[in-house]
Amino acid sequence: MSKPLEGLRVVEFGQNLAGPYCGQILAFLGAEVVKVERPEGDDARKWGPPFVDGAATGFIALNRGKKSITCDLAEVGQREALIERIGAADVFVHNLRADVPAKFGIDGPTLRKRFPKLIYADLSAFGNAGPWKERPGYEPIIQAVAGLISLNGDPSGPAARVGVSIIDLSTGMWTAIGILAALARRNTTGEGCLVGTSLFESGLMWASNHVAQYSVTGRMPPRQGTGHPTLTPYQAFECSDGPLMVCPGNDRLWRKFAEALGHPEWPDEPRFRTNVDRLERRELLLGMIADIMKKQSRAHWSARLDALGVPNGPLNSVPQVLELAQTAALGMFAKPYPGSPALFHGLPLSLDGERAGGTEKAPRIGEHDGEV
Repeated sequence: MSKPLEGLRVVEFGQNLAGPYCGQILAFLGAEVVKVERPEGDDARKWGPPFVDGAATGFIALNRGKKSITCDLAEVGQREALIERIGAADVFVHNLRADVPAKFGIDGPTLRKRFPKLIYADLSAFGNAGPWKERPGYEPIIQAVAGLISLNGDPSGPAARVGVSIIDLSTGMWTAIGILAALARRNTTGEGCLVGTSLFESGLMWASNHVAQYSVTGRMPPRQGTGHPTLTPYQAFECSDGPLMVCPGNDRLWRKFAEALGHPEWPDEPRFRTNVDRLERRELLLGMIADIMKKQSRAHWSARLDALGVPNGPLNSVPQVLELAQTAALGMFAKPYPGSPALFHGLPLSLDGERAGGTEKAPRIGEHDGEV
């Protein structure tokens, strides 16, 4: 496919997940991304098992399509060479610990003053202001501090961490979006930009709907499990062979769902007519639905709901996801080279019908030292 960012030069001093994912997004869109690592390599290389060719699969998944060079920031010559390389690039992105850039003269104000056209992306843990601006942070810490863990899990059990690294990955995405916006502005003004993102700000963004609700009511809704704090019914129901997620997100779909359940009269009853009515009687209504759905299989209910246009889907395990015909049709996972683990095939977007990225490999530590 055409590479929309072809010719763009990026230096990424990324580690762990968020910074590297930003770099991989840009690489999959066609940019030349030079990954800078400490001599011992990105910590994520060791985050295993499993390992493939000596690197953890998580590292491989987020560092494809890049060139790797090593730099010991304590060595003056290597540091100056890195700064010159940054100056020759369009973009520098890093998620180094907050006190490191200024210590070694690679902070935003210093490099932007020296290289006015540079787009400098600083991806931090807690942001560029406030008493915690230099505090380190990892995904679980941010989920805890930003309130996400308190929102997640079944109400009958303990709160739970979101099982995927949504903070890291979404912050990498926000950083890439900020870089693209800065590039668009530079095309007009000729000036670079300081792009600032943080894990904590991303965490607060994920909690924003609950913040809005709390600001109005002064109350936090209980954890919902598979449900929703302001919509009912809108959750998974146990069928005879497992749970099925059902999401009638408006009164029209609620009417169709009730019809599928064999109770077309429910939407006309005052106690269940509107979503407000249903929320007030949530436990009663959910119990009535559960008693009906547990008597038939997921396939039975899915067929009835599909025929009426009610959104639904089974709660799949990851192995089951890989077996879905829809997953195969989209080509979302592949082994792009011999010995490769199954990897997400490029980006979850396409341009002119073609997926961005896909077959690239992750580099070995310092594989391109002396080459780039």
